[in-house]
Amino acid sequence: MNNTLELPVSSDPGIGKRARVQADGRYIALFNVDGRIYAIDDSCPHNGASLLFGQLDGCWVQCPAHGLRFDLATGCMRGGVLNVRTYPVEIAEDCIRITLPTPITRHQ
Repeated sequence: MNNTLELPVSSDPGIGKRARVQADGRYIALFNVDGRIYAIDDSCPHNGASLLFGQLDGCWVQCPAHGLRFDLATGCMRGGVLNVRTYPVEIAEDCIRITLPTPITRHQ
């Protein structure tokens, strides 16, 4: 099951810009590339550095800590085995909807 994070359309960072939101205890980086919004975990899987501040090259973001590059659409690392989590984004008339996985609740 999934849950949906709804943000006001004013949260759109604008073409070529980025923003960070927090949901379910995680930070999510939003990137607007040519009018399309991408949402990924704001944490490099290698060392936890913020990807929000990485260099953008089209739909690729480069981790500022060690230079690893991730595809914003798939989360796949260029030439490697590490991946960053991506989230589906839908733009509605009045909001940006980001689909998040439902947190796992452990019962004892």
